[in-house]
Amino acid sequence: MKKILFICTGNSARSIISECLLNQLGVNRYQAYSAGSKPTGEVNPYSIKVLEKNNIYYEKVSSKSWDNFSDTKFNTIVTVCNNAANETCPVYPGSPNKLHWDLEDPDAFNGNDEEKLNEFQRIFDQIHERIKKEFIN
Repeated sequence: MKKILFICTGNSARSIISECLLNQLGVNRYQAYSAGSKPTGEVNPYSIKVLEKNNIYYEKVSSKSWDNFSDTKFNTIVTVCNNAANETCPVYPGSPNKLHWDLEDPDAFNGNDEEKLNEFQRIFDQIHERIKKEFIN
């Protein structure tokens, strides 16, 4: 089984959604994880709402530091925001493939609850397409 790590700065939205999506779509082929350079310590509530809306399992996800995985050998590391891509990522064992997905931060969107949920759904849809293209072809 291939191990994939999704990295973002806060590890509360894009990387969490990516982890959950790949774990469900790539069951028995991939084991996905997520982490942040400066984790918020909690999953964004809109991330949970969009995962629920799309019937994606999320019960065991949490916002955590990329340092938690310093001894883990990954097949692929995916940065899902420019901030994480521009930071000095830790060195992981082996020679993991590296990908960068420049995704907008849905948490930065200003609007009412419905508009925010729509923005999270838009980013969810982009992540879903990327995962299908890169991992589930």
